[in-house]
This record gives sequence, C-alpha cells and structure tokens, in this order.
Amino acid sequence: MTKVDLIIHNAGQLVTCASDGKPKRGAAMQDVGTISNGAVAIKHGKFVGVGKSKQILAKFEAEQTIDAERRVVCPGFVDPHTHIVYAGDRLNEFELKIKGAEYLDILAGGGGIISTVVRTRKASIANLVKQARGRLEKMLACGTTACEIKTGYGLDTNTELKMLRVIGELENSHPMDIVPTFLAAHTVPPEFKGNTEGYVDLICEEMLPAAADWYSIFFLQKNMRRLFHDLQRADSSRIWGCAGILEGPSEPPVMDFFVDVFTEKNAFDRGQMGRILSRAKALGFKLKAHVDQFTNLGGSRLAIRSGAVSIDHLDAISRSEIKELAASETIGVVIPTENFNAGKTKFAPARKLVDAGCAIALSTDYNPGSAPCPSQPMAMAISCRYQKLLPSEAFNAVTINAAYAIGLGDTHGSIEVGKKADLLVADVSDYRQLAYEFGGNLITKVIKSGEAL
Repeated sequence: MTKVDLIIHNAGQLVTCASDGKPKRGAAMQDVGTISNGAVAIKHGKFVGVGKSKQILAKFEAEQTIDAERRVVCPGFVDPHTHIVYAGDRLNEFELKIKGAEYLDILAGGGGIISTVVRTRKASIANLVKQARGRLEKMLACGTTACEIKTGYGLDTNTELKMLRVIGELENSHPMDIVPTFLAAHTVPPEFKGNTEGYVDLICEEMLPAAADWYSIFFLQKNMRRLFHDLQRADSSRIWGCAGILEGPSEPPVMDFFVDVFTEKNAFDRGQMGRILSRAKALGFKLKAHVDQFTNLGGSRLAIRSGAVSIDHLDAISRSEIKELAASETIGVVIPTENFNAGKTKFAPARKLVDAGCAIALSTDYNPGSAPCPSQPMAMAISCRYQKLLPSEAFNAVTINAAYAIGLGDTHGSIEVGKKADLLVADVSDYRQLAYEFGGNLITKVIKSGEAL
C-alpha cells in the first residue's frame, strides 16, 4: 500500500468540480463531479488519490484519517474579486443608500471610494495587515481557501505600494493563497479632480513600473520560500522547477499578478482604460477589468480583445458583448452581493451568460462600501434566487471557474490528483443545501494544503 499523510473517507457526496483542464461552460456547468461514498488521499499537501472510499482505503494507508460521516466534502471556495485591504468603514453611506442615495452620487460628492482612500492613506502597514487578516479569517471560516485582493484605496504611488506590501505580508503569513491585483485605476483621486488624463499618465509612467518592480522582488522571495519548503520535503520535481528562478529568466515572465481598471462614469473612460491595459500588458501583467457595473461604455469588448483573464460585474453588458465573451477565453465574474447590498432588483444576466456559453465565476466583492460580505455560500444563495443559476452552476462558479479567473485553475478549485489539497467538510448530505440555506455557516472543517485548520 502507498503511504500518504491524510485520507478523508466516507463522504456522502465527494463533490470534485473536476474539469478537463479549462473553465466550465454551457452544460458542463451543471456537472459538479459527484462521487458517492467518496474519499481522497493526500500527500505533501496535494491530492494523490480521488475515488470511492473502498478503492482509496485499499490502495493507500495514512498517518491520519478523517471520517466524513456521510457529509459533503468539496473543494475550498475561491473568491476572484475582493477589496479587503482598507481602513475604516462606510456605515454612514449604508444609511444614505437606505434613504435612496445612488452610488455614483455618493462618489461624486467625495464619498464612496474616496472616503476609504483618506483613511487608508493615513493607516500604517501594521494596522492594515491586522484589519485585513481579520477579514481573511471570516472568509476562511465560510470556506474560502484562495482569493484575489486588489489595491485601489491609495490612489497615489506610496499608498498603492503600501497596499501591495500589506497583500504580500498576508500572503506570507496567512494560510489562504492570495493573488494580488493592482487597481490604482479605481477612481480619480481628489488631487487630480478635473485632470483624469494627468492621473492616467501617473499610473502608466510611474505607478505600474513601480508595481512591477515590487512584484519581481515578491515573486523571487515567494519562490525562494517554496524552494526551501521543498528542500525540507525533498520534493525533487518541484526543486527542479524552481531552479531556473535562481538563474533568472531570459525575458520577463507573464506575471501571476493582475492590473485592473474601473471603467465607469466618474471613473475612467474606454480610451483611458485602453491606455492603462496596454501599458500593463507591456510590463508583463495579466489583465482584469471592472466593466458594465452601472453603464455600458464598451469596456467589456475592449477588455476581451485585450486578452483580459476576467471581466467583472457585467450588469449592463450588451448582447453583442455576451456573444463575444462566449467566444473568448475571458471569464465573466458576476457579483450578486453588490446588487443585494444596494437593494437592487436588477442583477447581471448570469443565466443569459451561461446559456450563451460564457464561462462565469461568482465573487463576494468583499469591500467596505458596496459589498461587505465574506461568504461565497451567500453569493451562491443570491445568484440562485435572483440570477437563476442552478446550485450546480453556482458551485462550479465559486470553485473551478473562480480559480481560473485569477490564474489558479491548474492548482486550485477542484479535487483532482496533482492539485493542492484544499477542501471543505460541510454539515449537509447534499451539496445543493449550501446554496439553499442562507444566513448561517454550514462549513464544519477546512483543510488547507492537506492540513486541518
């Protein structure tokens, strides 16, 4: 028998969300890859066996076993769009919105993002790390084991880089896997009011190169830590894969680090978006875009044609852009929590997107103003009710497709041999209950890289 570190067996439903090496779309969104009485074998933080309990127990023996007691075992959730590094709160705006104030009006009046910018600029790195770690803990308790975190509450070079350092510290010290996104183009800061082009110049000429320099150092440090970890485990295959990093690449690699732009009234127009994405792409960044949240400005089409990994929000996406999205490799990230928080009755057309053949993902958009929500199960619950996704489609949207939306599809988002052993045990007998029930937390155990947290 093959010795492993951990076996989890007797899962009433082992929900694998396994794919064929790409995001799910169309009919495949309804297939969550359920194995009844399933089990997994884990070694060195990865899945080495997936199947029926009888098969896994016959092939592997482990130092530790966990009896799932006929409960659901599923992949850790992935959240592909968050803004959790910030200082302060926006409780006053919560009341203003209840009274009928519109988001864009609040933003134009110096509230919204700008009010958080003021507090974040003043906050120390230690304070921001402490607050963001608390938010990560809430997400982890709800089953999220990997996420993206954006900057965008600095809007000047020093504070945007400060936010990157906070994200780097969280990645180094927290069990959750974190992908950074540089969102200096979140809105126009007060000091550039009336001079958006000047701010775009600053982003392109100073901020993006500085962010690229930060990431080069972060990338090297991260892989040096990985190399040391693998030396401890004597994982020769991964050591070989890291060896080239020590010598330095012959040309800059495409980064696992994104640049995002908020294209909207009172933010950045299509032309400004194009300038920023073009500059970011030339520096080696992968691309994302906030588009069509309130107004269709043609941002979805531009982002898709620029090769964006994802376009996010999509409330006002056009029929022609839906067709173009379906024919592309770009993933559409829909965010029902923002609509719910604002008391809206109109949501992004997730049902139309799926039916058209788009690959879609779900996110909480966890942030202080428009979506103070840490729970991907809550995002699923809303999407099933208001966007008419089936529970299976919502499940794939918060796991495998969400992983692909932040460049982690090869390693996260599904229970498959060779992938990172991030999984959840939920106190339900049917995975659909995670979208059916809301207002509580059904996750009873989180396994991160093969270790129970």
